[in-house]
Amino acid sequence: MPRLDYGEPFPALSIPVVGGGMMALPGDLAGSYGVILIYRGSWCPYCNAQLAAFSRALDTLGELGVKVVAFSVDDEETSAALVAKRRLQFPVGHSADAGKVAAATAAYVNDDPHYLQSTGFILAPDATVRLAVYSSGAIGRLVAEDVVGFIRYLAEHPQAR
Repeated sequence: MPRLDYGEPFPALSIPVVGGGMMALPGDLAGSYGVILIYRGSWCPYCNAQLAAFSRALDTLGELGVKVVAFSVDDEETSAALVAKRRLQFPVGHSADAGKVAAATAAYVNDDPHYLQSTGFILAPDATVRLAVYSSGAIGRLVAEDVVGFIRYLAEHPQAR
């Protein structure tokens, strides 16, 4: 499957959320700019740093009308421990099916052990992709400060790509 590109609709995904319920993407983000962070797992120091940075930037992102979600293949217990450790204040999904997510989004997959590589999306309020960042390894991912600047730019220049 080709990677998701600017203007394409984000595919429907349903992921269990830490604490109960399901994350329904892109519907849960509809009407707002949305950030979807697919992270490798709680064991990844780069993912921990990224998630913590987005948690710290949540007030600024909220002022801009941006919703953030994250998920990985980690089980619920592992994901819940990460949420508590990093004090994450946005929905975190767990137990994602790497094959299904990769088929829908074209995210890179590590085979052994089986997990999704870091992938990030910024969605417009109409649930179309405004930016996609695909990493085939440990580094290369959305940065909270860059997302803030990008959303501000889009607000000032709605015709911009």
